[in-house]
Amino acid sequence: MSKNKHPIIIVAGEPNSIFLEIFFKSIKNHHYKNPLLIIASKNLLEGQMIKLGFNFKINSIDKNFNQFNKLNNKKINLINIDYKFNNCFEKISNKSNDYIKKSFEVALKIINQNNLTNFVNGPISKKYFLKGKTLGITEYLAEKTKLKGKVGMLIFNKNLSVSPITTHLPLKNVHKEITKQKIYTQVKLINNFYKKKFNKLPRIAITGLNPHCESNFQNSEEDRIIIPAIKKLRLKNTKINGPFPADTIFTKSLLKNYDVVIGMYHDQVLSPMKALFNFDAINITLGLPFTRISPDHGPNYSMLGKNLSDPKSLIQALKFLDK
Repeated sequence: MSKNKHPIIIVAGEPNSIFLEIFFKSIKNHHYKNPLLIIASKNLLEGQMIKLGFNFKINSIDKNFNQFNKLNNKKINLINIDYKFNNCFEKISNKSNDYIKKSFEVALKIINQNNLTNFVNGPISKKYFLKGKTLGITEYLAEKTKLKGKVGMLIFNKNLSVSPITTHLPLKNVHKEITKQKIYTQVKLINNFYKKKFNKLPRIAITGLNPHCESNFQNSEEDRIIIPAIKKLRLKNTKINGPFPADTIFTKSLLKNYDVVIGMYHDQVLSPMKALFNFDAINITLGLPFTRISPDHGPNYSMLGKNLSDPKSLIQALKFLDK
């Protein structure tokens, strides 16, 4: 491996999830130029490997290791985080909170100390790990890097990406969190990402909040916030249009004109995205000092141990970083 190859740091996340299964599947038949360095419980990884019928050798790495040019992918490069369990397939609970917290701390320390840029994390249970204190891992990492309010979520596919202005909020609270500044920030983050990664200015469609971009009351969110924000943005970027009704923007005749659809809330854009591309998409956090990607799905406890989970999203995440 050449010295300019930086490792892809991987936090396995929730131990009682399908992540290790899809990790095994993603490395079984796929070659990656950059070394993969996973942060997880060695005992758990070995236990699930045996139960699921995989056979990989493990290269144990000390958390203070910094000679990444010596790593390769002939074995699983692993930094062990202790985790006690009775069964390698258990129910999700707050039992794993300290383990997940330590995993993120080790990952961020390695990234900061070695100026690394590639980071993947497995799914996390928001109910147990975040406990309502933080909306999601996007916001969790923003706080850890002191960039609160300056990051955004992009669900990326090469044919179409979506980006919600608000993330894991109850619907009753969405309208309270939509602001012109959030729309400006999201557009700036998306433009910067496409310019840096693809050397292009993306064509962006922005949805309204209410059905048909209307409401039965005066002074709607479209009138007060969304339309004025779009008008201001169009002065700087003529590739932005909207607001579009969310029930029509995802039709083929409109989608062909855009690279990104910005929606007002999570399921407004993620539901049609998954209907269109299934697991062929990745979750990218924009605005961090490193590139953070996660597979576009949750822990999926109902599939734990069945060996039936699709690794496509993780494979896409690793390939995206493996440049």
